[in-house]
Amino acid sequence: METAKNHFLSDMGVMLGRSMRHIFRSMDTIITVCITPIALMLLFVYVFGGAIQADTDNYVNYLLPGILLIAIASGISYTAYRLFLDKQRGIIERFHSMPIARSAVLWGHVLTSVVSNVITVVIIVLVALAMGFRSSAGILPWLAVAGILVLFTLALTWVAAIAGLSAKSVEGASAFSYPLLFLPFISSAFVPTDSMPRVVRAFAENQPVTSIVEAIRALLSGQPVGHDIWVALAWCVGIMLAAYLFAMRAYKKRA
Repeated sequence: METAKNHFLSDMGVMLGRSMRHIFRSMDTIITVCITPIALMLLFVYVFGGAIQADTDNYVNYLLPGILLIAIASGISYTAYRLFLDKQRGIIERFHSMPIARSAVLWGHVLTSVVSNVITVVIIVLVALAMGFRSSAGILPWLAVAGILVLFTLALTWVAAIAGLSAKSVEGASAFSYPLLFLPFISSAFVPTDSMPRVVRAFAENQPVTSIVEAIRALLSGQPVGHDIWVALAWCVGIMLAAYLFAMRAYKKRA
């Protein structure tokens, strides 16, 4: 049992290294994922920030959680793209013919998504600091924020795996991320939901992005988190487990 576990971890490490080498050889993936969220942050802070009533003197503090979620939603589309290419080129079948754990190939892509998105988040936080972002949070709240972001990344990455394994074209593999990118705009990421029309507000307050944004915002500002963190965790874990089951089923069909 222990030998099989060590074998799986070793194979997964090899697959992770393979995918990360592809990213580091072509850094345009991380650069592209960073550009749009940073551009949005600059636009909303320096162009729209003065006109938005967000009950805060530092709009970048209010904005940052939503920008981080947009960056992650953008980044996981590349996971679907890379998985689709491996499937289309027969690389997955080739790995299956070798003496390696079958699921290690898929887990390699998933962990690559987590690592690359962590890099992206760090870059965006550094830019936000240069723009005036400040946090009074201690180590534990920051660790809690990191945990929520990793869970959110894992949840969306497993959704991306379903798209990458099921798509019939490159466009189909990455198109699924468009609705995910749109969700933060109908949430409390940019403006308080109080300012929204009733129907839009009802949707905004009951979709996953709002609870995740509110939990991260409270943690970074040193405010009481309330029930938002439990709702955020429930959304992340629920989506992750459901997507994992569907992704593994789609992967086993190709095994």
